Amino acid sequence: LITEQAEIPLPRGAEMKGRCGTNESELEISWLERAYAIKLFFLKEGHNTSRGQEALWRLSRVQFTYDTSERTYFKDAVSPGKHTASSHRLSALVTPAGKSYECQAQQTISLVSSDHQKSVQLLLSEVRIQPFDITADFVFSEEHKCPVDQREQLEETLPLILGLILGLVIVITLCVYHIHHKLTANQVQIPRDRSQYKHMG
Repeated sequence: LITEQAEIPLPRGAEMKGRCGTNESELEISWLERAYAIKLFFLKEGHNTSRGQEALWRLSRVQFTYDTSERTYFKDAVSPGKHTASSHRLSALVTPAGKSYECQAQQTISLVSSDHQKSVQLLLSEVRIQPFDITADFVFSEEHKCPVDQREQLEETLPLILGLILGLVIVITLCVYHIHHKLTANQVQIPRDRSQYKHMG
């Protein structure tokens, strides 16, 4: 059994090109003289919800082309050559229309390779992307955070919120006690039992 494994990072100097449409957009990123290329296909569609018609966009397809004869990441490939890995029935990065998608957490998208002996996984992290409704170059709209980031943000802020609420409850309790103590201290206690009165005579 021969196993090959390669991690292929996306370099900063990668070439990018794309096509922006009203309901379909495409982003292509390539590097090392097109030995590696990834294409991301986006769809914008409307959905009926309880609040009426809502538009969403999503990543609908991913295609990754890689060359195992390129020796930067594949040292001794068994069957060198160009291969393509694609996603099937993908619905990822789902975002309300008019917003950008942001996710710091790592997400995995599994791809099926043309070389059936290879499995390919696309790992995404620190992503900020907006394929539709772009108002200006290099300016993102309000972000829609992925569920993992939302949960992490809640986990970070929840102790702070609970601490503030607890502190507020303590302050209110002390204020009520202080006010009650002041009011009861100024009142003269009248004995209810007549035997406690001093006889005047």
